[in-house]
Formats: sequence, C-alpha cells, structure tokens
Amino acid sequence: MLQWVRSLVYTVLLFACTMAFGVVVLISALLPLSIEQRYVIPRNWGLFHTWLARVVCGLDYKVEGQENLPSVPFVSLWKHSSTWDTLAQMFVVPTASWLLKREVIWIPVVGWAVSTYKPIAINRSAGGSAVNQVVRQGKERLAAGMGVIVYPEGTRVLPGQTRKYGISGALLAKEAGAPVVPIAHNSGYLWPRRSPLKKKGTIYVVIGPPIDPTGLDAREINARAQEWIETTIAEIIKRPGGNPSGI
Repeated sequence: MLQWVRSLVYTVLLFACTMAFGVVVLISALLPLSIEQRYVIPRNWGLFHTWLARVVCGLDYKVEGQENLPSVPFVSLWKHSSTWDTLAQMFVVPTASWLLKREVIWIPVVGWAVSTYKPIAINRSAGGSAVNQVVRQGKERLAAGMGVIVYPEGTRVLPGQTRKYGISGALLAKEAGAPVVPIAHNSGYLWPRRSPLKKKGTIYVVIGPPIDPTGLDAREINARAQEWIETTIAEIIKRPGGNPSGI
C-alpha cells in the first residue's frame, strides 16, 4: 500500500513539474538560442524526474555502455515499454530529434513545447508516406548535427514481449549512412505501462555497440538491433532488483 501512495505522489509531481518545464521551454523558444543550447531544459527534465523517482519511489537506474555512443550523429533504436523511457532518452544520448505520433504536439503547453525541438511528428496511419517523412526529415536532422530517437515497435509493449520493428528508423540509417545504436532496458518491469505503480528496484539501461548500415538492408539492420535488444533485456532482468515481480 505504501508503494502505491508513493507512486501516486510521484505521478502528481511528474504532471505538475512537466507542465512547468513546458512553460519554461516555450519562453526559451522566444530567445536567440540554438536547439543545442535549449536542450538543457528537456535534459534536466529527464534527470530531475528520474532522480525524483529514486527519492520518492525507490526506483533507481544505471546507464552502461556510454563508450558505444558514436562521435557522429546517429539513429538510436530504443525498447519502448514504459513512460520512464521518455525521461531517460533526454540524457542518455546527445541532442536528438524525437520520432513521435503527431497527436503529441497537439497537447496544450507540453505538446507545443515538444514541437519547438524539431521532432519528426508522423501520422502513424499514413503508411508509406510516414516512412518517407521519417527518412526525409531524419536526414535533415542528422545533417544538422542532431541524432534521431526511434521506438521501432511503435508503442509500449508488455515486459517479456516484442513486436515487429517498423522500417523507418533502419531505412533512415541506411540512406543517411548513419550508425544505429540499439538501447535496451528493463523499465517495463518496474514502471508498468498504463499503471501508476512504480516499483522499487533498478532500471538498467544498456547502450549497445553501433551497427554500421553499410552493406545491410533495413530488414537486416532491424533484425540485428532487435536480437541484441531482446537478448540483453533477458540478461538484465536477472540482475539484482531488475525484475522484482518475477515475470
């Protein structure tokens, strides 16, 4: 019961503080600052709320494999299983454009704030035209020195499950000649989707070795990334505090 109370307190603080950060972002967008300079706001938003999760809920985290981050702009393919992912993406990788569904930018204040960071906002029902949009705008972002963050499964999946990877992120990397960095974590086991409960434990984020797209087609890139991510998650949940529910 106490963990539920802590989780609800954290959720209220998350929503309230996110709204405040959104206002700050909108004000900063009026100033003569680059996206890189303004990115300190979402980066600190992510750091603050992951710190707060540790203090309030006992939900800690560790990031491994930072030496695998390329020195050039890259496409990162993330496992998507929790709201926690969206916090961590802000500080685990350098400044990046976020691939997201267009409905996100329609959210008052928060969505408007997100739109100031040049996300790639797609209509997920648009099929091939959405893929073309990701490739076109993604190449622009990479050329401008930003990375691109993609959740290839398209939606949050339950712990222990996976879905077919969408082609857009891998195709972007192939056409742009950009490295692909797979990122695995166990956040879904401790911060379940569609649940206010945040469990005590440790979220391990593991950054994988970059995949060179040269000589590979998009399906091969996806297959390599998915195999590495799912295999790594299976190892992570065996660690202390990595799977308190025993799923």
